[in-house]
Amino acid sequence: MAGQILAQLKNARVVLGGAPLFSGVDLAVAKGDRAALVGANGAGKSTLMRILSGDIEADGGERTIASGASFAFVPQEPDVEGHATLTDYVMAAGAARYEAQAALQSFDLDPDRIPLGLSGGETRRAALARAFAGTPDILLMDEPTNHLDIVAIEALEDRLNAFRGAALIVSHDRRFLERVSTATLWLRNGTVRRLDKSYGHFEDWAEQIEAEEEKQLARIETQLRSEEHWYARGVTARRTRNEGRKRRLEEMRAERRRRKSLGTGKAAIEAGKSEESGRLVIETNAISRTFPGMDRPLIRDVSIRIMRGDRVGIVGPNGAGKSTLLAMLLGQAAPDSGNIRRGAALDLAYVDQQRSIVDPRKTIWDALTPNGGDHVSVRGRSRHVAAYAKDFLFKPDQLRQPASALSGGERNRLALALALARPANLLVLDEPTNDLDMDTLDALEEALAAYDGTVIVVSHDRAFLDGVATQILGALGDGRWAETFGGVADFEREHGRFRAVRAPPPRPAAAPAARPERAAAKLTYKDERRLAEIETLLPALAAEIETLEAELADSALFARDPARFAAASARLEAARRERETAETDWLTLEDKKEMLTRR
Repeated sequence: MAGQILAQLKNARVVLGGAPLFSGVDLAVAKGDRAALVGANGAGKSTLMRILSGDIEADGGERTIASGASFAFVPQEPDVEGHATLTDYVMAAGAARYEAQAALQSFDLDPDRIPLGLSGGETRRAALARAFAGTPDILLMDEPTNHLDIVAIEALEDRLNAFRGAALIVSHDRRFLERVSTATLWLRNGTVRRLDKSYGHFEDWAEQIEAEEEKQLARIETQLRSEEHWYARGVTARRTRNEGRKRRLEEMRAERRRRKSLGTGKAAIEAGKSEESGRLVIETNAISRTFPGMDRPLIRDVSIRIMRGDRVGIVGPNGAGKSTLLAMLLGQAAPDSGNIRRGAALDLAYVDQQRSIVDPRKTIWDALTPNGGDHVSVRGRSRHVAAYAKDFLFKPDQLRQPASALSGGERNRLALALALARPANLLVLDEPTNDLDMDTLDALEEALAAYDGTVIVVSHDRAFLDGVATQILGALGDGRWAETFGGVADFEREHGRFRAVRAPPPRPAAAPAARPERAAAKLTYKDERRLAEIETLLPALAAEIETLEAELADSALFARDPARFAAASARLEAARRERETAETDWLTLEDKKEMLTRR
């Protein structure tokens, strides 16, 4: 572990419906830890996190928190309602006004904005601002990247990597966990195992554990062993599949490069042959699109060619034009300039972000068998509906549930099951990984590897795109797009990290005729000076306090230098008092300033 233990559970136990969800769980997070908490869907990760935060109590066991340690919790579904502004929402967690406003601005949010009507990504960013504003000792984050675009995810990675406290993170975003975690906690079979390495080492470690367990299960009846292995995790089998998929993907990428390297001289002839044989899927020639009120194109001179069998990942920050580009590729919108050719006999299966392919009035069974019966035709092959549904983690007792009762993740899984069953030759998926756990993501990657048509995927999930895409079409900014063979990692190596899209400044309106107004009341010179002094002093005090806390976290300091220990302790207490006084003065002066401006 990295340093002083800040939160700990010993022998924690939770019982649901008479059966243990987990028992005998020992878990600790220390200063400097950024621990990834992983496990199968339903294993109890969110429950364990809520117990650690004190939000709920375990049915047994012991919870210990370091004296004075503070928590911040980012739930899977943040609720920002009930507050006048986002500043009020952040302050409700204990942050000072200046901290709340600074945190919101750092997450690109207007502190004075009313919470009503926020998008999913804005709500997530507000919850993250609330968590970081009070500089907590312990951060608990449940799916923090949900609804964030790639720019926001990478910014969150930078912020977490600079965080000095302890963090416990549940996420399905594998690339995110690889980049931020320093330890991995595996909740499995009701207990927690710890690996003091990042999530990037998880599969090798898990494979070793499962290999040892397989030896212990050798005498057990084969079917029972198979079932136990599936419910435990299935990492070994998955790793084997991953290697096969990786080889296939590399072969496809190499074939894509070979086609591209044939040169522009053969383009017209090759395109013609492709269209006749069905090899050409979509080709664009310098397409552009500008919306009213914009002073520059959203899409500028994009030329691409998508061939049969390609897996194209479309990626970029929110506002870059991904949805507009996809709509033009599919013929749902026309470009302002340039032209688009589409291959003959295209048969489309499309899963949009709203999952419109799912009829909420139908049960899972009826949705999968639109013509009745108990079998579903999966790309021309008959399968029993229960067996096919099991591939997407639906249990037999769920099949008669109406789709309207499904969770977001379940609705997404049903949409994917419907799309992958259709006899289509072009599969388009818009944010298919939203609300999916790691096991389902792996199953989706496997299904796409076996898919014999063409795939276009819009996603922010970098690990997913690295695992399925033969090429990436990514936004460079200012309406420009570039194509790179490989996944997102290859794109960023060639073009750098994605940049946030900033809305163009509004065109200046004509100034209204001037009219005499009463001079606005202002703070006194003394108050103005004190306010300016505080705004400089608070960041300096925060940095000093953080440095002193880090120094005093060294357990050997007292024995090594007792005088320095005493001096640092005294200065830390004084700095904390100075900060408290400065924050009180800041609030008083800001309130006074606001009252004066209203007169």
